[in-house]
Amino acid sequence: MNETTFTIEDADGNADELTLPAELVELFSEEDDDSQAQVVGDIALMAFAQRAHMVVHHNEDDPSEELQAIETATLDQFEERFGMTYGEATGHQH
Repeated sequence: MNETTFTIEDADGNADELTLPAELVELFSEEDDDSQAQVVGDIALMAFAQRAHMVVHHNEDDPSEELQAIETATLDQFEERFGMTYGEATGHQH
């Protein structure tokens, strides 16, 4: 099995590496022209959007205004990247 490694770097220059089976990344590529980096970026944004949604809407405590703003910003990025809302993509309306 082939592996591919991705480097993630933040604005402060901190970096982390992620190694995945190349075939797994290809499996989630929706179009032939999607780069492997784009596929990993898409999945990362999906995961963050899901977690933001869960923290705000599936938590026993009422979310703070800050958490609600974070979720809104994340879902805006989701819609910008994928051309649909998180609810449309997942069938999960609040």
